[in-house]
Amino acid sequence: MTASIDQAWKLAKERFAALNIDVEDALKKLDTLPVSMHCWQGDDVAGFENQGGALTGGIQATGNYPGKARNAAELRADLEQALALIPGPKRLNLHAIYLESDEPVERNKIEPKHFANWVSWARDNKLGLDFNPTCFSHALSADGFTLSHPDEKIRQFWIEHCQASRHISAYFGRELGTASVMNIWVPDGMKDLTIDRLAYRQRLLNSLDQIISEKLDINHHIDAVESKLFGIGAESFTVGSNEFFLGYAASRGTALCLDAGHFHPTEVISDKISSAMLYVEHLLLHVSRPVRWDSDHVVLLDDETQAIASEIIRNNLFDRVHIGLDFFDASINRVAAWVIGTRNMKKALLRALLEPTDQLRQLELAGDYTARLALLEEQKSLPWQAVWDTYCQCSHVPVGADWLKNIRDYEQSTLSKR
Repeated sequence: MTASIDQAWKLAKERFAALNIDVEDALKKLDTLPVSMHCWQGDDVAGFENQGGALTGGIQATGNYPGKARNAAELRADLEQALALIPGPKRLNLHAIYLESDEPVERNKIEPKHFANWVSWARDNKLGLDFNPTCFSHALSADGFTLSHPDEKIRQFWIEHCQASRHISAYFGRELGTASVMNIWVPDGMKDLTIDRLAYRQRLLNSLDQIISEKLDINHHIDAVESKLFGIGAESFTVGSNEFFLGYAASRGTALCLDAGHFHPTEVISDKISSAMLYVEHLLLHVSRPVRWDSDHVVLLDDETQAIASEIIRNNLFDRVHIGLDFFDASINRVAAWVIGTRNMKKALLRALLEPTDQLRQLELAGDYTARLALLEEQKSLPWQAVWDTYCQCSHVPVGADWLKNIRDYEQSTLSKR
């Protein structure tokens, strides 16, 4: 098969060279764009804080495919299987509930030592780590409020949790030599009509200001905040709306997180990237696939995934946009879900790098929209797959769907015995 891949690669290079596209340069750029895989796909967002605890905060993982990770060792083993099947640079995104401790630890008391095994593992696997406070699935979030809670004691608990999380995130950055992006998302909201929306948002604003008041080295840690349209149990009012968090990020200098499933079904985050980048220095993306809103299906190589990648590449946002994934599908093999979603994100980035963007931009400026549309459509048929196959081969990962055999073998040897 290697000979056929090499032959296809040579032909692809010629086709793209005719459009003044250097495919080798495209692959070099692709190798500067890590995708942050999310740990929670491996165990349905359960974590290791409270085994068997129910998910809250409008979060659901549907399906009961056998073999989910039951502890950190199993989760890391599953991740290693996935990482070995995905080409190019990767990161790992951890939630606070994935701590490791012999004794129960309250969330406002978590420390770097509870994540030391993750750091050691990440170093061995040449990964950067990102982080998230876990402001859901807890007794003090049961009524739907955390950082905007009317009870000052409860609100203070969550402030302390997020402050502790920032120290852990900065620890990741110091130890691994690459800044950890820490994203704050809260489920706060109401199911029905709300009278004093302003008071809830004022409390959230004050809480966030307290959380980020301690200055941390941006080379180690980057703060990000994430909005949502609504959640289950918060259908009528979400405290952290898009307007709230866009304003917060722009005024406080944090990164803004755009999640593909957190907007109205007719909205897409690809259209928001260019607007947000005018006002915030850093953008965090949670690439997901909403089906009937925020259902967090495995990422496909579909139009929106491609549009997200194209916005990053066309605007040369390599150093300002942090790409993360966010889905949790328990209806299929969980390791395979990581591989499918992450490979698709990387394929979209490669296709964007192989686009004749300069030529398309010139046509647009000249008002030749006919040629712009024609070229956009024709470039979809260019042999990008041959470039991807070569990238996989050079990265020593399976080409095409050959990775499925590795997944099946791992399912038989490991997952089926859990």
